[in-house]
Amino acid sequence: MFTDAIQRWDINASQQLPPNLKLLYHYIFDTYAEMEELLAKENISYRVHYAKTELKKVVKAYHQEFKWYHAGYVPTFKEYLKVALVTACYMMLSTTSLVGMGKELVTEENFKWITSEPLMVKSSSIICRLMDDRIGHKFEQERGHVASAVESYIKEFGGCSKQEAYVKLEKLVVNAWQDINKDSLHPTPASMPILLRVLNLTRAINLLYKDQDLYTNSKTKLKDIINKILVQPLKI
Repeated sequence: MFTDAIQRWDINASQQLPPNLKLLYHYIFDTYAEMEELLAKENISYRVHYAKTELKKVVKAYHQEFKWYHAGYVPTFKEYLKVALVTACYMMLSTTSLVGMGKELVTEENFKWITSEPLMVKSSSIICRLMDDRIGHKFEQERGHVASAVESYIKEFGGCSKQEAYVKLEKLVVNAWQDINKDSLHPTPASMPILLRVLNLTRAINLLYKDQDLYTNSKTKLKDIINKILVQPLKI
């Protein structure tokens, strides 16, 4: 019901939801409505449409993963990536990050570019998803989680060990970085500030999942990293 309500994007659609989801739906609806109201003052409220579209995709993909999990279904690697690259939320985050940027920096053409999933953006999604699945695999499967890229790879390419799957996923991440580097050498409709948004988000993902899952597991060094970057003064 929640997925259907998000796709409809109508406040009346929340009437059939249980109290907890109804509260969440209203919060999401009000947040995007506030964004539209603020941006309308500058005649750029069209931007919110692109952000909402990406959110709808994420919710729909999460619902698909929910069905897989409860059915105990392990998708093929190709089938998994089609959904999991969406639930990595990279497309949604990178698109939404442009919404509040200045009119002189972002045009509607830029939104059309980023939501067309150009090579740089798709490669960044691959890095995000596969690094998360590889590093966080043991922790997530122990707590109960939908089959990850590891299980899907083993199923599709049969008989390989988890360690061999880890190695293959790492190679795919390296290939994705190479694609980003190649794409960076060619002209794109996106300006440098927009390209930097895409690249910096990917760099953040690399930091979060390089050696351990700093995002999911709170008992990590992430707090220290944030403190050093944002709290402690720089030594000059």
